[in-house]
Amino acid sequence: MHFMFEVWYARAFAGTWSHRNGNFSSKFPVFQKSSGNIVFELTSSLTDIRGVHYVQGEVVLRDGVYISDGDLQMKMEGVYVWPFRQLRMVLSSAVDSEMNRGEVFIRSSPYHLVAQDTPRNYHRSKRKTSRIMEMGKMCKIQLVTQVSPRVPDYKREFAKGEHERQFCEMRGLVEGPSMHEDQGECFSPLVVNATSVNVELYYNKAVNYTLMVTFISFLQVLFLIRQMEHSNTQSGAAKVSLMMIGQQAIMDAYLCLLHLTAGILVESLFNTFATAAFFKFVVFSIFEMRYLLAIWKSRRPVSSGEGWETMRRELSVLYSRFYGFLLSGILIIYELHSMLRYILFLFYSFWIPQIVANVVRDSRKPLHPHYIVGITLTRLAIPLYAFACPNNFMRIEPNLGWCLGLTTFLGAQAAILLLQHFCGARCFIPRQLLPEKYSYFRRVIRANEHIERGEECTPIDCVICMAAVDVSQRCNDCMVTPCDHFFHTGCLQRWMDIKMECPTCRRPLPPM
Repeated sequence: MHFMFEVWYARAFAGTWSHRNGNFSSKFPVFQKSSGNIVFELTSSLTDIRGVHYVQGEVVLRDGVYISDGDLQMKMEGVYVWPFRQLRMVLSSAVDSEMNRGEVFIRSSPYHLVAQDTPRNYHRSKRKTSRIMEMGKMCKIQLVTQVSPRVPDYKREFAKGEHERQFCEMRGLVEGPSMHEDQGECFSPLVVNATSVNVELYYNKAVNYTLMVTFISFLQVLFLIRQMEHSNTQSGAAKVSLMMIGQQAIMDAYLCLLHLTAGILVESLFNTFATAAFFKFVVFSIFEMRYLLAIWKSRRPVSSGEGWETMRRELSVLYSRFYGFLLSGILIIYELHSMLRYILFLFYSFWIPQIVANVVRDSRKPLHPHYIVGITLTRLAIPLYAFACPNNFMRIEPNLGWCLGLTTFLGAQAAILLLQHFCGARCFIPRQLLPEKYSYFRRVIRANEHIERGEECTPIDCVICMAAVDVSQRCNDCMVTPCDHFFHTGCLQRWMDIKMECPTCRRPLPPM
């Protein structure tokens, strides 16, 4: 870690820690495990002494069981003597303006997304700080490491995507002897072994990720517009599940908040993450909420004519339920963040309400196939990047089994929807379990009686196209409604895609 005389040179390190002798401290039993991960975020500035740099930053120790508040995060300051490549730092006893200068790098570094506390522990920083200050009063917590350049294994580093111009290794010890000699150690000595991190590489990965999110958001808008055109009639919109669209809108709202929060935490990436958040905001607040409202209005044609007060009251109930589910989901994720992967399975069951609605209503082609396939693929992009890509900037360990399960789960839902689209909504349900269904091709008794007697029958016209309808048994181009009105097969099918009521007497029609 040669600082090269630069005035605010910054570098991040990641590695592991382990107990030197396996013993735990008696006064401050910070960790109960024997090993874990460690992250350094350091900045340096020149001093008046040649070859000596002032260093400050944060040290985060993870994968241990901190006594009450999770991972241990300490602010430290010290010096780096570059001729001897030795770094010596101590726990900061005061936070003054000079110490805060390093926050500029820490908050602007993309690696800050990885090194920061988890959301649950973030608001506990006051209690953590008070405990660390208590430790600082009783212990001399110090970090002594040797920093040396490392000859990289280019083949392995290029395969991992972690290549950088200069590699550094940090090896040393974190210890905390008591300030009183007769009390011994009060902080268990930890052996540190860390490697430098290419922050620029993380920056590029984060930018590429936000470009991917922006692109898939644009695709989702196109697929959603295609679906809205497919169901632009009152009958077509009424076939679409309100819960299905609402669940996807909630997912996009969470993604909008997530990317906006990431942009606030990392100042240098605010523009890129804010762009991704903006596109997600457009998807859920403009297109999905508009479609949600269109579906709601298509199911309440009577209420829409009862006056503004009735419509406003029902509309307020719709929005209250939507934002109620949105806030409840945030609380659930906050409390059960350790089970996030299982919660994602619940979110990615958004096709199931539409499958059930198709079966219950026996709906004909409520969703366009392009919308089904396109939304399925674009929804899988972000979780597969986070949990399947080994070089993701979030440094999440790949879990191919979980990704395969999520892909299979969502793919099975999409396959059922496509099967319902081409073969019928109830094609996979045994006929014995289905209720009796009205047949639009039933025998026309009155017309056939006239034909058998040799009597002339009054011509029957289709009120849709105003052409004569052949009502003989040999004709397959005739459909009859429960109210005994005759239409051409193609005419009535196109009419039922618009309205599920008889064109002659306006009585409700059963599904085909």
